[in-house]
Parts: sequence; C-alpha cells; structure tokens
Amino acid sequence: MDILITGTSDGIGRATAEYFLERGHSVVGFDRKPPALAHPNYRHEILDICDADAYPEDVQPEILINNAGVQDSGRDIEINLMGTIRITEKYAIANPRIRAVVMVGSASAHTGSEFPEYAASKGGLLTYTKNAALRLAPRAVCNSIDPGGVLTDLNRPVMEDPELWNQIMALTPLRRWATPEEIAEWIYFVGVRNRFMTGQNLLIDGGEAGDAHFVWKD
Repeated sequence: MDILITGTSDGIGRATAEYFLERGHSVVGFDRKPPALAHPNYRHEILDICDADAYPEDVQPEILINNAGVQDSGRDIEINLMGTIRITEKYAIANPRIRAVVMVGSASAHTGSEFPEYAASKGGLLTYTKNAALRLAPRAVCNSIDPGGVLTDLNRPVMEDPELWNQIMALTPLRRWATPEEIAEWIYFVGVRNRFMTGQNLLIDGGEAGDAHFVWKD
C-alpha cells in the first residue's frame, strides 16, 4: 500500500516509516528536515505542513499518518492542529483512495498535563479525529493514537535529568516509557489491521494518566 507519513526525520515518524517499509509498503515522508531514511520505496518531501501551497499533487495515499508535531514552539496550535487539518483535508478527505487515517495525538489531550498550547493543540486533534471519521465513513476509518512518554530526542530534557526522571517514573505504573518502535506497532495495527474501529482516541501511556502531573525542567 501507499503510505503518507508526516514528520519522518526522527522519533515516532521515522520508526513508523521504517516499520511500514520493512513490511513492503511504499512510503512518502513529509518533514521540514532532510531525510533520515534511505530506501528504494521511500520518497522524502521537505516542507512545512502548514504551507498548503507546498503540498505535492502527485501523492494519493491509501493510509495517512499524521505524526508531525512540535512542543512549546510558539507554533504548537498552528502546526500540531491546523497543519494536521490541512494535510488531512487534502490527502484524506479529498482523496478517493484513502482507506485509513491515523492521528498521532498525546496523552496530554486526555489529562491537560503539558505546556498550555501543546495540550490545547492535541486536545483539538482528538475532536478533529472524530469529525474526520464521520466524514470519511464508510470508505475509511480514522482514529488517533495518543502516547504518553516516548523515548525520543524531544523528551531528552527530562530523560537526562535523574531527579525529574525519577519523578516521572513514580507517576507511571509500568515504570517505563514506550519506544518509538512500540508506538509504530500501534499505528500499524490501527491503520492496517483495523477495519471496524473508527472515531476513537487510544490512550497508550503506561497508566500515567491515572495520576497525571506534568514534570519538566524549569
């Protein structure tokens, strides 16, 4: 199948692109950074997902994975929410080939425990997931995967601070964070295997939401 993934140069997006490529899919990646993958079935487009004029017209994915996002950037709502909406309207709603959309949200959307604009952007994404699911049915499913802590470069400020890390682990019943590859497995299941669940927001956080507190560097 043809897959479009946003934010493929690192973290969850890169791991997801690799996961799909290993299973024989063709992947197009959108990112503001240069490619981090080299594979005959991978095509990379350098663009800002907020810039609709930069979207290539020759991309018609069967599965769209909205992963691109930022944190405490001053553009969280613009990129995480509005950019994702623009991508989805172009490559899913207006695309007759689409069969599944997966949004990569955040546990913060369920708990509010994050930077204010980040939490608001991901909260909006939960509702937009349901909106898109209603509009895409019955030809396609649309769901969000909402991770808690994931071992990515974005989270290094707390991962590398022993005091803060111990605080976070005390709030996480499973006493660990997910790897990007674990989240990629969830994305694959929801986007490829799943054909009956739609409009749902799946919280994957090691149980952290049961006692949510935002821990970060001052």
